[in-house]
Amino acid sequence: MDALKAEIALKRKTTETDLTSRPTKYMRRGDIERIQQEGEQRAQEERERTAQEEARKKAEGAIEKANADARNASRSTSVTSVAEPRDSNSPIPIPESTFNISNEETIRRLRAKGQPIRLFAESDRDRRLRLRALELIEEKGHERQGGQNDFKKALEDVENVERELRNKSKGRKKEDSDEANTGVLDLDLIKTDPDKLYPLIYYALKRTLKEWEEAMDERPDHIKRTTQGKLAAATQVQSAEYLKPLFRTLRSRLLPPDMLARIAEIVHHMQKRQYQKANDAYLRLSIGNAPWPIGVTMVGIHERSAREKISTDQVAHVLNDEVSRKYIQSLKRLLTFSQTKYPPEDVSQLMG
Repeated sequence: MDALKAEIALKRKTTETDLTSRPTKYMRRGDIERIQQEGEQRAQEERERTAQEEARKKAEGAIEKANADARNASRSTSVTSVAEPRDSNSPIPIPESTFNISNEETIRRLRAKGQPIRLFAESDRDRRLRLRALELIEEKGHERQGGQNDFKKALEDVENVERELRNKSKGRKKEDSDEANTGVLDLDLIKTDPDKLYPLIYYALKRTLKEWEEAMDERPDHIKRTTQGKLAAATQVQSAEYLKPLFRTLRSRLLPPDMLARIAEIVHHMQKRQYQKANDAYLRLSIGNAPWPIGVTMVGIHERSAREKISTDQVAHVLNDEVSRKYIQSLKRLLTFSQTKYPPEDVSQLMG
C-alpha cells in the first residue's frame, strides 16, 4: 500500500513539473503589464543610480577644484608679497572664482538688465557666467537690449545726440545751411526735367531736418530734462532715422514718378509757407484719393466711364510697406515743425 502511494505521488509530481515547464502560447494581460512594470522599475532604479553616481562625482570634482583654487590663491598671494609691486595702470585680471554671487543676486541683476533669469538647461554656473559676460559688454559700451521698439531706442540715445550737438561748431552749421539753400522748388520741373527735382528735394529736406535738430539743441536745459522735452528730442532722432531710406532713394534717383511729384508739391508749398496745400499733398501721398485706396487698379477687363479715376498715382503709398510708412510719417513731422518755426502770414494757410 505504501509503495502504491509513493508511486502515485511520483506520478503527480512529474505531471505538475511538465505543466509548469511547458511553454505557453498565450499570456494574460495582467502578466504582460506586470512584466512591463518590472522592466520600467528596473530602468528607473538604474537611472537614479546613474544620476546619484554622477552627482557624487561632480561634488567630488567641485571639492577638488575648490581645494586647488585655494592652494593656488595662497601660493599666488605668497609669491605676490615677495615679488615687486605691479604698476597701478596695468589691469589686474579677475579670476572666475571671485565672481561668486548668490542665486538671488544673479536673478536680481538679470531682471534689472531685462534678460531671462534662466535659459533652457542652464545651470547656476552658466547663468553667473552669462551675467558676467553681459556686464563686461556693458563696460565696453556695446550693450543693446533686445525687444525694444525704435522710439525707446531713440529716447535712450537722446543724451548722446545732445552731447554730439554741443560739440559741433555753429559756424560750420551756418555754412552748410547756406550751401544747401537753393531757393524755392519749381513745380514745372515735374513735367520738364524730373531729374533736377531729386537734389532740390534732398537738400530742402536735409535743411529742414538740420533746423529741427538745432532747435532741439537750443532749448534750455530745464526743458530738455523734462519728460516732454525728452520725448520731443526722441521724436526728432526717430524721424531722422526714418528719413534715411528716402534720402538714399533720392540720391540714387529711384523714386517712383507719382511719389516724386507729391513730395515735390509738399516741399514747394512748405517753402512758400502754404501749409494747407502742403498738407493736401501729404494726404494724397499717404492715403490717396482713389475709390479703392488699398491699390486696386484693375477691376475688370472692360473699359468703363470712370476707369481713369482708378490709376496707380492715386493709391495709398503708406500701405506699400513699413519703410514707406515711416518716412511718409516723418515728412508730416517735418511739415509740422516748419509751420511752428516759420508760421504763414495768412492764418488760413495753417493746417489743422
